[in-house]
Amino acid sequence: MAVYSVQLRAPVWSMLRSAAQCTRSFGSRAETEKLTVRCEKDGVRNIILNNPKKRNALSLAMLNSLHADILHEADSSALRVIIISAEGPVFSSGHDLTELTSKQGPEHHTKIFETCAEVMHLIQDIPVPVIAKVNGTATAAGCQLVASCDIAVASNKSTFATPGVNVGLFCSTPAVALGRAVPRKVALEMLFTGAPISANDALLHGLVSKVVPEEKLEEETMKIVRMICKASRPVVALGKNTFYRQMAQERKTAYRLASQVMVENLALIDGQEGIKAFIEKRQPVWTNSPDNAHE
Repeated sequence: MAVYSVQLRAPVWSMLRSAAQCTRSFGSRAETEKLTVRCEKDGVRNIILNNPKKRNALSLAMLNSLHADILHEADSSALRVIIISAEGPVFSSGHDLTELTSKQGPEHHTKIFETCAEVMHLIQDIPVPVIAKVNGTATAAGCQLVASCDIAVASNKSTFATPGVNVGLFCSTPAVALGRAVPRKVALEMLFTGAPISANDALLHGLVSKVVPEEKLEEETMKIVRMICKASRPVVALGKNTFYRQMAQERKTAYRLASQVMVENLALIDGQEGIKAFIEKRQPVWTNSPDNAHE
């Protein structure tokens, strides 16, 4: 059984893959304009938001391009980590407000927010870790994107805000990710006032994982990437999926789920290899196979 079928129930993953095909078609204009740039080496995929003139606004085309880049060959065993970064001084300013006027109408508005939600779900549903590498301002849905990533490394010049209230559009969808990343009172202060917080405050409250000088941002991000790549892909995938599932459950249910998954983890070839390597005092040799060791 493929590893992602353990992490993601098969119908969900099939739906995501189908959505990716639709996105590539719908987002062809975005790809032509290179709203995002995707490059990959040694299992590490870099996705760069590439519209600095518009402050990397998450327009519908940008969202579709990002969605397609994340899902591109996402079930490949070669893919280990995804890094999302941005060109220019703004990581992302959030939704493109020119797409949210009454001229476009509620159907178009609904499409934008549904697509944005799909991207945020995808980041946490995909079997590999997703890291936000932030070097600048992340506001509204841009802050939502950072909060949705598994790990976030930020330069010390970065700031984070949900300023929608100041333009008459409360950041209700960014609040979903923000409210799950930081304490409630911190989230509500950001949402009610729109005031930005510094990278150090974002670290203090749990919005980002690490804050480093700008010149160290790439180096520190790659340190994390290299450590992730040393682990077994199916083990990491299983762990990521279980983490998000159990976080949504009450404690006893979460322990039942996690205990069952620990048994499933031990049944993996790499699960048994890791135990044997520890006992034999050697480095494990991962197969990165999702197959069951007991079969």
